[in-house]
Amino acid sequence: MTHPLFLDDAYMRDADATVVEHTPEGGVVLDRSIFYPTGGGQPGDSGMIMWDGQSLPIATSVKIKDRADTTSALVPAEPARLPPIGAKITQTLDWERRHAHMRVHTALHLLSVVIPLPVSGGSITAAKGRLDFDMPDALEDKDALERSLNALIELDYVVSEGWISDEELRANMDLVKTMSVQPPMGAGRVRLVRIGDDVRQIDLQPCGGTHVARTSEIGRVRLGKVEKKGKQNRRVYLHLDS
Repeated sequence: MTHPLFLDDAYMRDADATVVEHTPEGGVVLDRSIFYPTGGGQPGDSGMIMWDGQSLPIATSVKIKDRADTTSALVPAEPARLPPIGAKITQTLDWERRHAHMRVHTALHLLSVVIPLPVSGGSITAAKGRLDFDMPDALEDKDALERSLNALIELDYVVSEGWISDEELRANMDLVKTMSVQPPMGAGRVRLVRIGDDVRQIDLQPCGGTHVARTSEIGRVRLGKVEKKGKQNRRVYLHLDS
């Protein structure tokens, strides 16, 4: 099992670890990892691992199929010699790319607040993101929604996390906004991401991704094109302004 350090601290940029496995595809499995593995619409992290004066560029991180635990593998950017099993390595993130993912991901949570409709899909890049909504009718005033979204960002709400049991989530399925992807259950607990606090909670939903600590860190955003993706669905794009 790979301990997900990115859940302990999304701002951790480097850490030591031990190589515990090589995958048949040429991936490197660590006992603990700061690299977020591809999932939930968020891309896997890239960066570098170093050991004994050698280095290996990492293109992405992925979950290992058919494993119910948190084991993930680092995928080298190109075929190269892997650090041996048992090697002590230092891992370093491509921080600018990861931080952009964090900003976009938190902004998409806020987008689901200003457009309070069921979500049927979504994806994140370092410059933009999108959500697919169960939205049979076109947006009436995209500019007004953009202003509302940036107003929420500027209010500098705290972004925090908590955990509930699988049973608690099953009893409160209204927390789940995504129609197409159910939150991972089976491990006994589910992570919740909260925007706001006990005085004013803006959003609370299951999420395993990485987020900024405060909404002001997102910066200004703009809403891009809105595409009709079927009789009931519309895709709304969100862009970071800088």
